[in-house]
Amino acid sequence: MKPLHRTLLIAAACLATSGGAVSAEDEAKWNPVSQAPDLTVYERVHKDSDLREFKAVGLIAMPPEVVRRVLDDVDEYPRFMPYITESRVLARDGKSRVSYQRVSPPIVGDRDYTIRVQCETRRLPGGAAGYCNRWQAANDLGPAAKAGVTRVKVTEGSWLLEPTTDGRQTRATYCIYSDSGGSLPAYIVNAASRTAIPKLFEAIRKQAHLKKYSAVR
Repeated sequence: MKPLHRTLLIAAACLATSGGAVSAEDEAKWNPVSQAPDLTVYERVHKDSDLREFKAVGLIAMPPEVVRRVLDDVDEYPRFMPYITESRVLARDGKSRVSYQRVSPPIVGDRDYTIRVQCETRRLPGGAAGYCNRWQAANDLGPAAKAGVTRVKVTEGSWLLEPTTDGRQTRATYCIYSDSGGSLPAYIVNAASRTAIPKLFEAIRKQAHLKKYSAVR
């Protein structure tokens, strides 16, 4: 199967999970805000908000199944994910999980949220696999709000992991829209997101090279 056809197949599966659809017009609204040889970050206007939606497309030099194991290792997030100080799975079944996370980004103060993540695998001709994780806020399924910690009420996004280089590497697409709450101006929040996304990819690339993720399970 040609790489473009693989991309369309997995992307369609990812959209089906969320019940949404993306038109060519919507895709055209993404504007690049930073570019490097292995990562491009885009943003676009979000309806009725000064906060931007972000998308990042980058190469990770490990197979998709290895990157998926990194993303699934929720309890380990505080040790390698930027700004995350607490992370744990609250519930899990075969296709989804509910997890709680607390973050401590600079300037804005601690935030927390509970999310439900829908996980999907698509087998491609030749035996390769692509993966899609999509999440939404699900604070009603997690712990109560804590004094001194701002509760994030809106956060949604996805990871799309596609095989490339004959399955030896991953083309990762990360999408995020989040309203972190508080009184900070939107331009500061948007600037912080532009800075944080490259750090996120850097952390995942480094973590994916640990032997425990490459071991056959």
